[in-house]
Amino acid sequence: MPRIQVPLGDRSYEVLIGPRLLPSLGERCRKLNLGRRCLVVTDENVKKIAAKTAKKSLRDAGFEVTVHSIPPGEGSKNLKQLQLGYRQMAELQLERGSFVVALGGGVVGDLAGFLAASYLRGIDLVQIPTTLLAQVDSSVGGKTGINLKAGKNLVGAFHQPRLVLCDLDLLATLPPREFRAGMAEVVKYGIIRDARLFALLEKKYSQILNQESKPLAQVIAQSCRIKAEVVTQDEQEQGLRAILNYGHTIGHALEAITGYGKYLHGEAISIGQVAAAALSETILGLEPQASERIRNLLAAIGLPIYASLNARQITRLLEAMLLDKKVSDKKTRFVLADRIGNVLTGQNVPSALIRSTLVAGSRHASRK
Repeated sequence: MPRIQVPLGDRSYEVLIGPRLLPSLGERCRKLNLGRRCLVVTDENVKKIAAKTAKKSLRDAGFEVTVHSIPPGEGSKNLKQLQLGYRQMAELQLERGSFVVALGGGVVGDLAGFLAASYLRGIDLVQIPTTLLAQVDSSVGGKTGINLKAGKNLVGAFHQPRLVLCDLDLLATLPPREFRAGMAEVVKYGIIRDARLFALLEKKYSQILNQESKPLAQVIAQSCRIKAEVVTQDEQEQGLRAILNYGHTIGHALEAITGYGKYLHGEAISIGQVAAAALSETILGLEPQASERIRNLLAAIGLPIYASLNARQITRLLEAMLLDKKVSDKKTRFVLADRIGNVLTGQNVPSALIRSTLVAGSRHASRK
């Protein structure tokens, strides 16, 4: 079983990857000397599949457990659901020794993580990501947050978990579209840091989509290693960690202008990565062949690579990008690739070039 260490001094923790991990949750929490009471935050879909096992495991280990569920989907990552979570925590009289378990995908992990980060100025958190996207990305590194109408993840905090359990059995419950969306983040790791991982994905993406255990565990573990390495060097995104935002500048804005419903997060990030590759050709001289490999891999996985947007939507997207956390001096800073396996942060891209890239992408999308 792969065990990835995230070394952050007295806040270090492990990421465990393998099958049949959820039933061991309670015993692992007991060994961490977590407080007696806990709140399991999940969504209504995951609750039906995994909450019973998590609750039993925790209770068998001596914990007092309450399950709090939210509606599924990005629309729940908001101030209303945050307030409902606080109310539940107050009613349970959770203390600073209590802890939160995030049982779900990225939405649950971000919301539950921010609840843990902010309630009583911070209580312990355990992440149990149930989607591929959450296992390889959002559950590791301590980013938590919620969305505002103005933009994605504009309110949040850095709050590292005490433990991350990536149970591969939970991935079998995912709809194919959700699993493919998670692959966008795996591809991202290859682009930003590991050309060999990218080549492995080109070779074995079909086996991974079929959830063959060996290659699936291999790419999840390598993605987590990369994330852990980056987070260890730059926990609060003052420099290196910004490379993890490749494809996210346009992707987050696309999610915002389409109401967090048309595209899954990974689908929007796929479109953003292709646009970023096109911008990279002009700004950093990325070889067209490399840009084509990125497009071809994402398309082969079954992800969208272009968005059909009219002129008004493109203008709104450009406006939404100005609310992105990566804006500096009212200029959007992009993460761009000079080759597969390496990216540069803080790239200033003229708005006219962004617009023309989006227009070209819309034309490609309309031809299909």
